[in-house]
Amino acid sequence: MMKWQEIRQRYPKAWLLLEAIEAHTEGDKRILESLAVISSLSDSQEAMKAYAKLHQDEPQRELFVFHTDREQLDV
Repeated sequence: MMKWQEIRQRYPKAWLLLEAIEAHTEGDKRILESLAVISSLSDSQEAMKAYAKLHQDEPQRELFVFHTDREQLDV
C-alpha cells in the first residue's frame, strides 16, 4: 500500500492498474489515501483491457487506471 506520490516516484512515466485500499468521499470527490499497484502496463489501451477484465471478474474491488504523469488524483 502506497500513497500516490510514492507510486509516482517508484513507477515514473507508467500506466498503472491500481486498487484503492483506503478511500473516502468528500462532497463529490473520491479521496484515494492508500493504493496498491496491481500492474504496470505499456499503454492506455492495455491498461483499460486489464481493468475491464479484472473489474468483470471482481466488481467489488475499487479499481482505477492512471498514468503517473498526473500530479494529483482527481476522482
